[in-house]
Amino acid sequence: MNLKSLLKDTVIYGLSSIVGRFLNYLLVPLYTLKIAAESGGYGIVTHLYAWTALLLALLTFGMETTLFRFSSKEGENASSVYGTSLRMVGAVALCFVALVLVLLGPISGALGYTSHPEYVACMALIVAMDAFQAIMFSRLRQQGRPVKFMILKFAFIIPNVLLNLFIFLVMPLLFDSMPALHDMYVHFDYGVGLIFFVNLICTACVFIGFAKELRDGFTCRFDRSLAGRMLRYTWPLLLLSLVGILNNVADKILFPLLVPGEEGKVQLGIYGACVKIAMIMSLLTQAFRYAYEPIVFNGSKDKNSPDTLADGMKYFVIFALLAFLAVMLYMPIIKHFVGSSYWAGLGVVPIVMLAEIFMGVYFNLSFWYKLSDQTHWGAIMSAIGAAVMILVNVVFVPRYGYYACAWGGFAGYGVAMLLSYLIGQKKYPIPYDMRSLATFTVLAAVLYVASVFLAKLDLHVVLQLALNTVLMAVFGLAILRDLRQRR
Repeated sequence: MNLKSLLKDTVIYGLSSIVGRFLNYLLVPLYTLKIAAESGGYGIVTHLYAWTALLLALLTFGMETTLFRFSSKEGENASSVYGTSLRMVGAVALCFVALVLVLLGPISGALGYTSHPEYVACMALIVAMDAFQAIMFSRLRQQGRPVKFMILKFAFIIPNVLLNLFIFLVMPLLFDSMPALHDMYVHFDYGVGLIFFVNLICTACVFIGFAKELRDGFTCRFDRSLAGRMLRYTWPLLLLSLVGILNNVADKILFPLLVPGEEGKVQLGIYGACVKIAMIMSLLTQAFRYAYEPIVFNGSKDKNSPDTLADGMKYFVIFALLAFLAVMLYMPIIKHFVGSSYWAGLGVVPIVMLAEIFMGVYFNLSFWYKLSDQTHWGAIMSAIGAAVMILVNVVFVPRYGYYACAWGGFAGYGVAMLLSYLIGQKKYPIPYDMRSLATFTVLAAVLYVASVFLAKLDLHVVLQLALNTVLMAVFGLAILRDLRQRR
């Protein structure tokens, strides 16, 4: 495995994923400061973006991974694969938007936005454009062009951040001189609805940078035979993607149904804000995936591929545990990432972060069925995990609120991860370094428990952070020792 190449690409993709989404996450302090928890406004944002994530998985229907798989197959033309993928996803996205606009009234009423159907229309347009752009972003990854990938990601993120800052910091200063602006602000739930319009504008602007990819995609003829083969490969990935996203967002979609009324919106807003703190783990997983997927698929015929997968798993787990400790040990500082009215939900952060680690491990385990063209196993295992997660939510959310959401994700991803490991070792054995994985996991658990004990001593925050830094150093030294042994 070329660790140097993996590290270089992870850093570049990380700039667009981790740094870029970190800039986007800087909006969370803004939202939680300007949108009080008791207003339920942030609950609206959490709810609609949960639907967006689910619909994006539906509209891309596994074509990102399928693009990689067929582009690397002997006898397949990479340009035809890309052009066919782009047209299929584009056609589905167009049909989706048309359907939503025709049925906008009933859909808005069912979601609880009868007075603001424009929110639903806006999000439908956003998710359709995101699905179309996802194929072009995958094309950049497949061609090994991380710099343009990063630039286009920032072309959305930076204007989005600036326009949101304008909405919540500058617009209120103009209300006295521009009463109409104040009326618009109030009409759209005190700025909450304007978040969606800004997202739509920024997403549309990204198409300018995709001029070459659009031209390349539509100059290739549509290959019906290729499309059929790709669809046969991708339908299990569609199920896999859908249930995978359900594990991530079903709690937020179900919550308003299980805890109806304003109380549901308030709790969902608190949960959604605190979950953002835990999302550093998903950022790490995404950056790792963007760099790692092309390496694995381009080398899928290499006899050393199982060793490549074993190395990838080991270092993902090590750095995921490092990220977990970094968040939990410095929580006295990190908690200020959200407004104080949302701090009641901070207890879900470690649970959600562990669930995200399970999800990342599950992603790494998924290569055995992708490389062996047994993608139906992914759909089956993910469906079982999603069923466990939904069951926990339905049974326990009415009684325990958003804490049940966190434990539902933990249980769902945990079950899917264990199933993938057990079945995968029979179908496609991979020599995972279980000793190292267990050692680092136990070490991280001991250090976390030690930090919890220190927190209960009611020490001065500076002393607590200093001692936690020592604990972090212990884990860092363990990583360095492992890397030296590898050399």
